Amino acid sequence: MAYLIGSLAVTEMEIRKLRHDPTELFTRGVQRVLWLLIFGQALSSIRAIPTGSVNYQTFMAPGVLAQSMMFIAIFYGLSIIWDRDQGILQKLLAMPVPRASFVTGKALGASIRAFSQVVIILLLALLLRLDIRWSVTGVVYSMIAILVGASFFATLSMILAVLVKTRERFMGIGQLFTMPLFLASNALYPINIMPKWLQILATINPLSYVVELLRGYLLNGNAPLFFRDWTILLTATILIQIIAARLYPRIVL
Repeated sequence: MAYLIGSLAVTEMEIRKLRHDPTELFTRGVQRVLWLLIFGQALSSIRAIPTGSVNYQTFMAPGVLAQSMMFIAIFYGLSIIWDRDQGILQKLLAMPVPRASFVTGKALGASIRAFSQVVIILLLALLLRLDIRWSVTGVVYSMIAILVGASFFATLSMILAVLVKTRERFMGIGQLFTMPLFLASNALYPINIMPKWLQILATINPLSYVVELLRGYLLNGNAPLFFRDWTILLTATILIQIIAARLYPRIVL
């Protein structure tokens, strides 16, 4: 119970930060709009990537949504370094809640930020008349997939923040991680057309499972179980949160 209350308290603090500076979310949203409008339309016209009966722009919409979520979450560790440098983190760690609550709470805070991208991408898909199978269950399950995926990548970001300690190093390593994770996934193309070595990387890449869930819910328009994808994604998120909770005290040193 203390863990849950502490996590919600930290999440609330993160939401308050977001209310004071919402512009970042819209600027990130513009980048994803460009991906979908320019890149998606260009490749749709030449039909270079086999996507079956699905238009390529529709096919890549879940991938762009997952990309946007990951880009927001992977740089979330910057707030950890900033809070530490400002002396705020030491005060937070003095709160009488389990240390793991800070990790979960901040990961949920990153998930809330990622939700704004869901709204932007889905509205754009509606305006472009993409072949999305709209359903309440599909959208709800997609939002849950975004929440879990953002929690994973935000927690990974916290671990990087613990290890590198400075904003400059973090930015460099964060940029080193994001594009390989994005390109070595099924966000832009099906796994079965990749070379074997890339298929292996895509299979162990958590982003691939987020994209697969989003495609299932948004393109099929129903709520299948996707037991394998959820099991892998949830297991990876729980394990990385346990690791981050053990490393978390080191960030104040």
